[in-house]
Amino acid sequence: MNLKILSFGIAKEIIGQLELPVQLSDAATVADLKQFLITQFPDFQKLSSLRVAINTEYVDDSTLLHSNDEIVLIPPVSGG
Repeated sequence: MNLKILSFGIAKEIIGQLELPVQLSDAATVADLKQFLITQFPDFQKLSSLRVAINTEYVDDSTLLHSNDEIVLIPPVSGG
């Protein structure tokens, strides 16, 4: 399945662009997506808590992905 991933903050810096097209198997989960990202962009391993939202809701690693989902990478936030 073809996916479009949106990234922000440090995740965007690691990927080098706002939108990333990704192709994964039809039964892929959020965990599979995270593993793909680490394989393609090793700096993702350094993020202590990368969150994923699908269609404006936070999801866990077992959530199945669908080609029409809006998938957003949300990196850890810091500040005061």
